[in-house]
Amino acid sequence: MNTCLIIDEMHPSLHAMLERIGVVGDYQPTLTAAEVPAALAAQPYEGLMVRSKLRVTAELLAQGPQLRYVARAGAGVDNIDEAAMAAAGVTLLNAPEGNRDAVGEFAVGLLLALFRNIVRADGEVREGQWKREANRGEEIGGKTVGLLGYGHMGRAFARRLSAFGCTVLAHDSDPAVSADGNAKLVSLAELQARAQVLSLHIPYSAANHHFVNEAVLAGFAQPIWVLNTARGEVLNHTALVASLRSDHVRGAALDVLDNEKLTTLTPAQQANFDFLKAAPNVVLTPHVGGWTHQSYVRINEVLAEKIRAFRAGELSGIAGS
Repeated sequence: MNTCLIIDEMHPSLHAMLERIGVVGDYQPTLTAAEVPAALAAQPYEGLMVRSKLRVTAELLAQGPQLRYVARAGAGVDNIDEAAMAAAGVTLLNAPEGNRDAVGEFAVGLLLALFRNIVRADGEVREGQWKREANRGEEIGGKTVGLLGYGHMGRAFARRLSAFGCTVLAHDSDPAVSADGNAKLVSLAELQARAQVLSLHIPYSAANHHFVNEAVLAGFAQPIWVLNTARGEVLNHTALVASLRSDHVRGAALDVLDNEKLTTLTPAQQANFDFLKAAPNVVLTPHVGGWTHQSYVRINEVLAEKIRAFRAGELSGIAGS
């Protein structure tokens, strides 16, 4: 049966897209994570479509023995046990192509907000303060921007930075990653030696947990600005706070945090968050880098095409982050 169980909110355009490729979408976004295993066991679904409501584990997959694919509506797949997927013979499809442009644009916005003190100045004017000289800013043009990770998101940011006349350096641990004319691929050491801005674009994994730590930040030859539109857990926030205090990090813009459920912060996380939210050179946003009206539809388009291609035997797996 060519049916896909959809357990998260999706743009309504999805239904017609799936129908056109011969897939029936069983749309149940009100299911809780605890209810999904029973729903999978209730009928022979071919596919499961998720955002971030639950973790896809071996135990979950065992409830859907007919599953052929899991479609992740977004780029990150850190809530999916890829080893369990492989063991169960279930293919993972994701959609980084759907929100990469949104992330690329948003990263430019964050960099502008940092360089031109936009958030701070806005707050001051609203309070009746007119501080021109105190808000004299930096220009993006001529800066050397270092990208950690050069997949879909890093490339989208680099493409936009090229219009500003930046030097863009990128480091990626995947030897299959190639340059595309918008950035020069370099070693981490060269990136640290030359970059004035560090922007994070690596996926979360056990190997990348706190990849950007005290040693990595201290390794930069000059004070830097830090952007994170990837995953909060790839950045050690205690190290970031220490670097902000010492002025080795000149400012930070974070669209993601190591714990985004702000009512459940540990004491250490709370201390870091208290510093970050009070710092005038820090910009915080609620994980909205890839969250636009256009990407909401485009993710559907990407997933529908990948499901079609997978079912036709033309596609075998995920396309990176």
